[in-house]
Amino acid sequence: MITFALYLAVQWWASWYPGAEPGGGGYVAQRMFSAKDEKNSLGATLWFNIAHYAMRSWPWIVTGLVAVAVYSPHGGLHPSAEFAAEPEKGYVMVLRDFLPPALRGLMIAAFLAAFMSTVGTQLNWGASYLINDLYRRFMVRRGSEKHYVIVSKFFIAGLVILSGYSAAHMTSIQAAWQLLLGIGAGTGGVLLLRWYWWRINAWSEISSMIAAFVVSMTLQPVRFSGNSSVVFAKTAMITTLVTTIVWLTTTLATRPENDQLLLNFYRRVRPTIYGWTRVAALAPDSKPVCDLRANTLDWLIGCALVYCCMFGIGELVLQAWWSGLLLLLAAALAGYLIYWNLSRRGWETLSGAADTALPVGKPEIGLEEN
Repeated sequence: MITFALYLAVQWWASWYPGAEPGGGGYVAQRMFSAKDEKNSLGATLWFNIAHYAMRSWPWIVTGLVAVAVYSPHGGLHPSAEFAAEPEKGYVMVLRDFLPPALRGLMIAAFLAAFMSTVGTQLNWGASYLINDLYRRFMVRRGSEKHYVIVSKFFIAGLVILSGYSAAHMTSIQAAWQLLLGIGAGTGGVLLLRWYWWRINAWSEISSMIAAFVVSMTLQPVRFSGNSSVVFAKTAMITTLVTTIVWLTTTLATRPENDQLLLNFYRRVRPTIYGWTRVAALAPDSKPVCDLRANTLDWLIGCALVYCCMFGIGELVLQAWWSGLLLLLAAALAGYLIYWNLSRRGWETLSGAADTALPVGKPEIGLEEN
């Protein structure tokens, strides 16, 4: 029950997870920025969630079910001690035993390509953070581009060594994911509230990241009661609680961002006015946005849409035709309600196209640094 409560009520807003960061992240932003307008941006983001959660996961789930049916020591067709000892090998065991040689080779090539694209992206991304946000900003501000490229190679080498050391001490894929979610537990609240509360500043995010990492690492040697899932749930909840207290205290104890930066952010992003009343008063020429209730409704309907798609596809896969079709029909209805609600409100109003332009003569102070 505590594990179920963690996933249902805490993790979706509390934990940073690559590709589904609370409050949006680089993966989602890329899709939004590449769209031609607000309507296509929202559609692309919604489609990503449907494709990512409702569609892409089912080949993995089916393969897992096959592995259990074939290799489980409790009634499997071909009980396997190897599978009983390490169930995570089930995917590769199915690949090995049921695919012809040509497709096995294709799968290995696909695995290597996926691995290298992910690792290459993360290493270059990490090096860019270290160079642009740390080294270039605080250490060597006037170096040549050649100098920064050379230093970035040393950063990449260091990241490879640290990654290899971390991987060598992980006993399973599950442990890797739990470590990733653990060190991000509690940071999600900041990433969400930065759009809804003007008081969030850079120190809020920095303190949350440091606190989550320190608390998560401190709790690693602690022996909680229960199986691995329960232990992870307890660790994540404690980390979330402590991290939230730390970043809230830090936010209230540090100075807010300067008014000019907040004003520029407010004019460009058009956040809902409820948490930005003080800043909105500095921009009387901008029409306040009061869409929190409507957006919350769309969010709830969007969750229903994704879940109905996911379980509807699963029912069809398991040949439960009527329940599957009903769930997909409910998903289609949810999609129509979202489209109707957004169309009723007007796409231009949603994007703030009428008043997002910055006044002439007021530079965008601090936007680049922030």
